[in-house]
Amino acid sequence: MRLTLKILLYAVLIIVAIATVTPMLWMISASCMPSGQASNYPPQFFPTSFTFDHYTQLFSRLNVLKYFFNSLLLSVSVTLLSLVVNSMAGYAFAKYRFRGRDKLFGFLITSMVVPAQVTMLPLFLMLNKMGLVNTYWGVIIPGMAGIFGIFMIRQYALSIPDSLLEAARIDGAGDFRIYWSLVIPLCKPILVTLAIFTFMGTWNDFLWPLIVMTDDSMYTLPVALANLMGEHAQDTELMMAGSVITILPVMIVFAAMQKYYIRGIMMGSVKG
Repeated sequence: MRLTLKILLYAVLIIVAIATVTPMLWMISASCMPSGQASNYPPQFFPTSFTFDHYTQLFSRLNVLKYFFNSLLLSVSVTLLSLVVNSMAGYAFAKYRFRGRDKLFGFLITSMVVPAQVTMLPLFLMLNKMGLVNTYWGVIIPGMAGIFGIFMIRQYALSIPDSLLEAARIDGAGDFRIYWSLVIPLCKPILVTLAIFTFMGTWNDFLWPLIVMTDDSMYTLPVALANLMGEHAQDTELMMAGSVITILPVMIVFAAMQKYYIRGIMMGSVKG
């Protein structure tokens, strides 16, 4: 009975893995097909002849490199700034005692149930009053702090012994020195996890950059790819090449940081 259950479990896992990976493999294969082959019926999984003309066209004629660097600039900036802001806020909620701390944190947590789309209009109007619409800061500032990031850091920072922080204060370390030299190294696993979440979320974000950015030269890859789809709706191979370029960086980041990501998730679930 136990062997049968194990076989069924592995069979289900293999089926799920194949169902997950197959569309991605076809996307990569289709990006290397000659024009028109991806639209054939019945669909073909492998190209009759490999070609990289679609990638060349993306970079030479459609200026995808500009959109790539726009996405990279925004994703890296939002990730770095959010790590600083969220780690400070999360550490403060975990270890500092001030009036109304728990009520304020509870209010922040309850606001997580509000859909992001509901807050987009007032956020847009605020940024418009500040003159930040159609600027990179219009994307960076809203992503600098997030309730989910504060929650993750707080839950992890609660596991840091108070005696360790008190010992550092007795040795003459100030608040910022304790935060930078003690708290940040101890929170490294959860910070890496948050960095992966933030980078992937910012890189893949479509709706907010579309709302804030009105200048074509400032578009991110997902927005530019959507416009490309409107201009070249019949060129499936070109769309697949653009999709490969869009997902490749996040796949590389996740693969490089996977070990720290899993460690942060596991330790956060145990310590939180």
